[in-house]
Amino acid sequence: MTQVDLHVHSTYSDGTDTPTELVLKAKDAGLSAFALTDHDTIEGIEEAVNAAKEYNIEVIPGVELSTEFDKKEVHMVGLFIDYKDGILKSELERLQNTRLNRNRIMADRFKEHGINVDYDEMLTMYPDAVITRAHFADYLLQKGYVGDRNEAFDRYLGDHCPCYVKREKMTPARAIELIKAAGGVPVLAHPVLYHLGKEQMDKLVKHLCECGLVALEAIYSTYTLGDELEMRRLAKDNGLLISGGSDYHGGNKPHIKLGVGMGKLYVPSEVLEKLR
Repeated sequence: MTQVDLHVHSTYSDGTDTPTELVLKAKDAGLSAFALTDHDTIEGIEEAVNAAKEYNIEVIPGVELSTEFDKKEVHMVGLFIDYKDGILKSELERLQNTRLNRNRIMADRFKEHGINVDYDEMLTMYPDAVITRAHFADYLLQKGYVGDRNEAFDRYLGDHCPCYVKREKMTPARAIELIKAAGGVPVLAHPVLYHLGKEQMDKLVKHLCECGLVALEAIYSTYTLGDELEMRRLAKDNGLLISGGSDYHGGNKPHIKLGVGMGKLYVPSEVLEKLR
């Protein structure tokens, strides 16, 4: 049985490997397929698909959409999407424009705190990326304002820190609608990471199922065995398929490796085939 990775990021969002580099790393890792699931963008998929033609690697077109439910950020992964779908592209462009405005406000807040963050310079430094907080952290590190990326989040960029600005997010229902309209399979990303109690988790999953959720990530880099078993139970109880992936970001999450996560991750190809 071959191995796959259904949650991977490139330089088009907050990863450090280009889509082409991801294809080469997937080949070296012995993966038969991986899903490119950049945050709120599908711009890197065509490059990955074209690069994969030279190798016996399947690239699953995907996306990871940021949503909000009960004042909690919840991520929805879409797999097998039509990345040329006009409605999806239009919605993502709109979200990118709201993110651009938010990022400029964040840059101004840094200046108010005596830190010269030049957002136009950031756009030059990360020309193809959807600029996220991870890019702000990298910028601060390169300019010597912080000692590492964790410090950047702890002091400035965390949800309750002085330079953080909340951005617009769609509802999970809207994310599922967009993914399905683009021919994709909606997956609840890394549910354990939301740190919800059982009642809250059941409420979230029940709502998402009513909206058309198909699967949830039961296999994930940072899960304990207990976490995985609980997620598999949750999926079974709600009639959902399972998905799994490393959430690989390259150098931005150096402890997470493509395909194997923290060393023990294994997503068998049968997971992909059931989702297909």
